[in-house]
Amino acid sequence: MPTPLPRPAAISPEEYRQRRASLLAKLPSHAALLVPGASLVTRSHDSEYPFRQQSDFYYLTGFQEPDALLVLLPGRGEGQSVVFCQDRDPHLEAWTGRRLGAQGVVSQHGLDQAFENAERDARLPSLLEGRELLYAPLDNPDALGIAKEALAQAQSGMRRGKPPLKGWLDSRPLIHEMRLIKSPAEIALLRHAAAISAQAHVRAMRTCQAGVYEYQLQAELEHTFVWHGASGPAYSTIVGGGANACVLHYIENSDVLEENTLVLIDAGAEFDLYAGDITRTFPVGGRFNDAQRELYQVVLGAQERAVKAIAPGATLADIHQGVVEDLTAGLIEVGLLTGEVQARIDDESYRRFYLHSTSHWLGLDVHDVGTYRLDETTPRPLAPGMVLTVEPGLYIPCDDDIPEAYRGIGIRIEDNVVVTERGHDILTADVPKQVEDIEKLMANK
Repeated sequence: MPTPLPRPAAISPEEYRQRRASLLAKLPSHAALLVPGASLVTRSHDSEYPFRQQSDFYYLTGFQEPDALLVLLPGRGEGQSVVFCQDRDPHLEAWTGRRLGAQGVVSQHGLDQAFENAERDARLPSLLEGRELLYAPLDNPDALGIAKEALAQAQSGMRRGKPPLKGWLDSRPLIHEMRLIKSPAEIALLRHAAAISAQAHVRAMRTCQAGVYEYQLQAELEHTFVWHGASGPAYSTIVGGGANACVLHYIENSDVLEENTLVLIDAGAEFDLYAGDITRTFPVGGRFNDAQRELYQVVLGAQERAVKAIAPGATLADIHQGVVEDLTAGLIEVGLLTGEVQARIDDESYRRFYLHSTSHWLGLDVHDVGTYRLDETTPRPLAPGMVLTVEPGLYIPCDDDIPEAYRGIGIRIEDNVVVTERGHDILTADVPKQVEDIEKLMANK
């Protein structure tokens, strides 16, 4: 078996502390901010899905236990960052694993104070008393319920001269703007997730042959993820053979792979909650036929030009427009569209074959947070530390008006790219994407 890749350093407690300090500095002095962690989710009866921490909470704490709550309180003398966590319980810990408890959270994660959840109902109202603005994720009904209950009790402070709550604000824009620019430590984790993902894609290429099932390639991919220390896939693995590749989020992965078809794999590892996200498309039998190669080169040319355009000051809107132009020109060249390129862009004829955007942010979530525009009309310029995908594709339906050689061909090529001071760095370059390199790799299984 391959030697597991060397693990990068974990993000330090000091970096998490600095993130909290930066967020606290953005808050009005009489505000409070609540960020809930994730809870266990029942899979069936008494079985749970594997626990995965809520990304905003993890970004600010690095704490991995369920049912936690972070409270930020600017200006509080006893401590501005407070976490409520699971109670220590020797009986339950014997079944489900050790819990840090309040003392462990403070010592290991650098929070100012921590209390066990048994104390939350009694302590949270006093922490919120006198706070005039409350920031919370407004899409999280459980968090809002906790806050409203605590505030109902905190309002009794009005009788002691404390000011009432003036309003609720969404905490997500503040946190998500911070998450958009990755630190060097985050980029190292994303690079590692990409390296694991790359090894998995190479293994899938070497394993692939006619008669193998899509789920067997999925097994090769996900085995490689875990072998190298990832928690598993960062999202549902897509292995689409033949026309299944034309379904953008195809996850059934149940069909057998057939000779003379392509297989599209969109899969990435999650390492320390950071996501890899790679797509490659390659021939089941190891060699592209003429029609497959023709369309593949159209997508590859668009993808390579888009990657080259990534630099500080560029915008994803302009990069996407370049991809649309390249793909539309290619579709006209092979005869799937007719007329002038701009005319087919203007009437959106190309959208029959290209349905999605070219890029999305990448980080703690595979479709990571952060706005793509500064306002309704102004695209956000790229800046160093942003990490994104570049993933143009073509998806040819099996319709009667399509030449038979092209029917059911789905192609997507996706890389992960970090914006640097001077341009960009491709994190996923270890997976071949040139036709000759793919065919050579698959021939030397």
